[in-house]
Amino acid sequence: MDLLMVILLLAMAAVVVVLAIGISNFGKGGMAAAKKSNKMMRLRILFQFIAVVLIVLYVYLRGQGM
Repeated sequence: MDLLMVILLLAMAAVVVVLAIGISNFGKGGMAAAKKSNKMMRLRILFQFIAVVLIVLYVYLRGQGM
C-alpha cells in the first residue's frame, strides 16, 4: 500500500472519530456539551474536506499511472 493511501485512510478514520465524539456530546445536557459538540462538528467538516481532497488527488494520480 502506498503512502497516499495510508494518509487517506487516516484522514477518513479521523472523520469517523470526530463524528462519533460530536454525536456523543449531543446526548449530554448543558451549554458546555453543546459548545463542544458544535466545535467537533466544525472540525469534522474540515477533516471531511481534507479527506475529499486526498481522494480526488489519489484518483487523479492513479489515472496518470503513478
